[in-house]
Amino acid sequence: MSKTTEQYKKVIASCRAIFEKKARDYGTSWRIMRISAMTDQIFIKAQRIRTLQETGESKVGDDADGEFVAIVNYCVMGLIQLDLGHEEKLELPLQDTLNLYDAKTNQAFELMMAKNHDYGEAWRDMRISSLTDLILTKILRTKQIEDNQGKTLISEGIDANYLDMLNYAVFALIKLDENK
Repeated sequence: MSKTTEQYKKVIASCRAIFEKKARDYGTSWRIMRISAMTDQIFIKAQRIRTLQETGESKVGDDADGEFVAIVNYCVMGLIQLDLGHEEKLELPLQDTLNLYDAKTNQAFELMMAKNHDYGEAWRDMRISSLTDLILTKILRTKQIEDNQGKTLISEGIDANYLDMLNYAVFALIKLDENK
């Protein structure tokens, strides 16, 4: 598990660095987005990854790695939005935003560690394409929960799905790095 911890933290540090640079460029303009829009952004990124995986061709030059990073960061933004709401103060100070980012990625890390214990790091034997499909499945589940105004009968909520998608994207980034 120490290898997973090291790899996970390395991926999160890389995603956070990109998040921070974009926050310096754009501020927290994403705070205007409703949760449904955040989910749709994640869908766009995951669908593009699937297209890249199926066709092996990119006409705009970006690779799957960058899209998985975007999924991690959109999931973090979505988790923050779930806590703060989209109509509260839109612009947050950079350090406050990074503290929220760290809190959400720490929450995802703790969940990953618990699930890794129970599942025995099964993700290591999965294909990256399967991780993509799991993300897409979680997105469709999340959209259904959103369409039901957040109500579920037995299922976990939107936040749990965002945490899972974040972790699947981190796993994909770890596997992509190992394949290089």
